[in-house]
Amino acid sequence: MTIKNFKKSYKKMSQKSDEEFVAKSTWRVFRIMSEFVDAFDELKNIEPAVSIWGSARTPPGTPHYKLAEKLGRAISDAGFSVITGGGPGMMEAANKGAQAGKGLSIGLNIEIPMEQVSNSYLDVSLDFRYFFVRKVMFVKYATAFVITPGGFGTLDELFEALTLVQTKKTDKMPVILIGKEYWSGLIAWIKDQLIKHKYIDKDDIDLFHITDSVDEAVQIIKKHHRKMNGK
Repeated sequence: MTIKNFKKSYKKMSQKSDEEFVAKSTWRVFRIMSEFVDAFDELKNIEPAVSIWGSARTPPGTPHYKLAEKLGRAISDAGFSVITGGGPGMMEAANKGAQAGKGLSIGLNIEIPMEQVSNSYLDVSLDFRYFFVRKVMFVKYATAFVITPGGFGTLDELFEALTLVQTKKTDKMPVILIGKEYWSGLIAWIKDQLIKHKYIDKDDIDLFHITDSVDEAVQIIKKHHRKMNGK
């Protein structure tokens, strides 16, 4: 094969590859749109709601699990739907408590390589392919965010919520950390490093509440809800 023929063949292959890439990307856009539309339709009547985040690895019967179950029940009895990631651990505990209460128990599950199975305490269960679509649903319907002990995924949701509130990309709403002992090291680091180096403002520390009390958390949520509704 001559150099001229090789270049011509390579150009034709590149064009075909580009066309296939565009076709796949176009269908991916439609799949994303479909995921948004289905979620909006399924969740349109769930407000007021509270999004609760926490570890999928927490075993039933542990103090953290019992705390999340109590929290889910209290928020549900206060008249709010409870939204979690729909999986095991702290999510299951919060959904279990919510289903035993007055509000809806909602799970927004995610398809991941390490398959996450939906827990059995859901009134509404949705499965998502895309993390960012799922995150929009956590935020769109929430009156408040409650963060229970968890790992990287929980920290991701916590800091995304704080960033959205800080940058005013969402309405100002309570971000509540449950478990003073668990979160105290992180809070100390934020004060010692982020504020010290002026990477956040001093007032940004007021964007979240930290408490051990389920009752206090519920009162913060209810107060904010009444304020937002002019009551």
